[in-house]
Amino acid sequence: MRGLSMAEVRERLERGQGNAMPSDTGRSFWRIMQANLFTLFNLIVGGAFALLLVLGYWQDALFGLFVIANVVIGVAQEFRAKITLSRLAVLNAPRARVLRDGATVETPTPEVVLDDILVLAAGDQVTADAEVIEAHGLDIDESLLTGEADPVASGPGRELMSGSTVVAGSGLARVIRVGGDSYAARITAEAKQFSLVRSELRGGIARIIRWITVLLLPVGAIVVNGQMQAVGGWAVAIESGAWREAAVAATASLIAMIPQGLVFMTSVALAVGAVKLAQHEVLVQELAAVEGLARVDMLCLDKTGTLTEGRMVLDAVEPLRSDALPAAAQAALAWMGADRDANATSRALVERFTSPPAERPIRAIEFSSRRKWSAVSFADGPARGTWVLGAPDIVLADVPDAADALALFDERATAGERTVVLARTDVVLDPPVEAPAGERLPEPDLPGELTALALVSFREKVREDAHETLGYFREQEVELCVISGDDPRTVAAVAREAGIRHDGPGFDARQLPDPDSDGADAALDEIMRTHRVFGRVTPEQKKAMVLSLQRLGHTVAMTGDGVNDALALKHADLGIAMGSGAAATRAVARLVLLDGQFSRLPRVVAEGRQVIANVERLAKLFLSKTTYAILFAVVFGALLWPFPFLPRQLSIVDGLTIGLPALVLALLPNIQRYRPGFLTRAARFCIPSGLVVGGTLISVVAYAYLGGYAPPVVQTTAVITLTLTALWVLVILSRPFTVLTGLVVVAAYAGLGVVFAIPAAVEFLQLGEAPAELVLVAVGASAIGSLLLEVMHRVVSRSDPR
Repeated sequence: MRGLSMAEVRERLERGQGNAMPSDTGRSFWRIMQANLFTLFNLIVGGAFALLLVLGYWQDALFGLFVIANVVIGVAQEFRAKITLSRLAVLNAPRARVLRDGATVETPTPEVVLDDILVLAAGDQVTADAEVIEAHGLDIDESLLTGEADPVASGPGRELMSGSTVVAGSGLARVIRVGGDSYAARITAEAKQFSLVRSELRGGIARIIRWITVLLLPVGAIVVNGQMQAVGGWAVAIESGAWREAAVAATASLIAMIPQGLVFMTSVALAVGAVKLAQHEVLVQELAAVEGLARVDMLCLDKTGTLTEGRMVLDAVEPLRSDALPAAAQAALAWMGADRDANATSRALVERFTSPPAERPIRAIEFSSRRKWSAVSFADGPARGTWVLGAPDIVLADVPDAADALALFDERATAGERTVVLARTDVVLDPPVEAPAGERLPEPDLPGELTALALVSFREKVREDAHETLGYFREQEVELCVISGDDPRTVAAVAREAGIRHDGPGFDARQLPDPDSDGADAALDEIMRTHRVFGRVTPEQKKAMVLSLQRLGHTVAMTGDGVNDALALKHADLGIAMGSGAAATRAVARLVLLDGQFSRLPRVVAEGRQVIANVERLAKLFLSKTTYAILFAVVFGALLWPFPFLPRQLSIVDGLTIGLPALVLALLPNIQRYRPGFLTRAARFCIPSGLVVGGTLISVVAYAYLGGYAPPVVQTTAVITLTLTALWVLVILSRPFTVLTGLVVVAAYAGLGVVFAIPAAVEFLQLGEAPAELVLVAVGASAIGSLLLEVMHRVVSRSDPR
């Protein structure tokens, strides 16, 4: 067998039949910039910002900093996600060995071509989909791709998936799919597609912004016309230059409608949550993921590496011939566990059996997934004879009187345990011989005259923190679903040991409906509605099961560590990867548990709840302001009255009533359980609150205008009225009071007095000196407005379903 010639390789590379992986993430940096920058909202606010700068009113243009900050945060978050996805790779072998012109050569993985002959040996990664054409004890580990824990014996004719690993033996395989057609590339291409985590906070705030954007245009027209008419009409305003002051007033009216700081403060709350989680070994790949787990009501778990530690432990040894296992048998098991060629299962024997024979064995046969047994033979000493450890149905196939042992094995297998038999024969094997050059020795035969001595049962080591962590989620009314590529019986046994209530064996995913058949989605939905433990699940089925749970109305989190979990993690509402898992899985996950500690998840839930509850409080604060600002704009525009604030005056009111308190409220401890519909609850609070605050201010301003007071005096009165009334909204939202929230409220009220006590501040804000009578009217009206806010809040609270 000579493989391809170099001329054939060049020809295939020219035809595009090389193994280069696709790199497109589906969203360019320019498109990310476009999506965040070129919006109608930014156009209106940015236009107002630019107008004030052109007119020279930079003091009134400070609101533009929030717009810039929001755009930068949005672009940075999405670009970081794009960079993470661009590094995603299922294949990590930089070079591959191939047969060309009769010689074995190394070539870069992208230059492997269709019909190349891969030369495979233990430790190699399969770099392209290939069909085995020659095998010598070839065992392939596909656990990261399929979830199947045991290596798969691969003989001629079997297809190998790119991304799998050779763990034993050697062989040759002809490449049948390369590049974008290969298994690894298909997983990579879908996993790399850009998407943002589903976020109720982000979605709700985006909806608010859309509503406000729609209102800005008609309300803006009313405001601009009203301000022009207030200075004598359009013609007079343009001729006299009064249009400049009218433009500033109109801008103040429009900007007051926009909850500029809400997006910014939400990002701050999420970022602080991400930093706090990082201190607990949880990496947040996208800020919105902090709130994600707090919303989850279905947690899907991979078995290996998530519920379990990924290693086997010895469970039980059941003697078959006597009440106790002979010392010689114990010594033989100790040798098998300590052997440097022992597989992961046999190595678990050293936990109990620690004293191997003093004699050196005359021959040892390592375990092979093709043979399903290993053996060691001693020529002398107490352990003289040959000891075989392997699958009972293979080792005991020709052993008389083995029916009881095989029945016991079937019982253990049904319980999900991995059980092998220890058998012995007096026959001593011949010493090993070397194979002639260029040849391989034939597979060894199972020794004859065997006697079964004991059944040895192993189980996967369940994480010590799994039971407590899963109990926490049950208490929080989060359903649990185990989805694994391993044997359904094993999956069910591990699930029961971890504390997941489940009767009977797991559901075998090979019985799931064909996705191309009619009614497949409905049939899958019915299965997912009633079953919670699944085995033999392929990566595509994992993804379909996550989508099915979402169709059933669940918010789904998926945990995993293998490439076989990548697609499910990608499509789940929240993907959680173990830090020790595959690089591709970590790249698509929204959260990574860096130390692999499953017990970190309750901390993530608590942090997410704090963020959601605090952002809901912030939304009520900011949207109350939006409501009364819209009311101001429409009323003053319709009455053709001058707007009673300059932008800088509104900025100081916002700072006292919203901005500075929001920094504290966003970070307060809060363990309130998540309830969907935060936007509805925010609206139920902010609309009546905004109407009360707006009505109070309009009444005082009308009194001042009708009393003939000058505009600076009216503006001073408006600042006092709005600040005192809006601060009661802060009082309501700061409950229950703590020392910290109490200080925030007191400082906000005191801040108003400080502003009026500093001459430089009064001059900068262009505030006039209001007579005592007008100040009393403002304070009295604010007190009445605060009382109405308190009554409204109590009514809304009693009617709020909990």
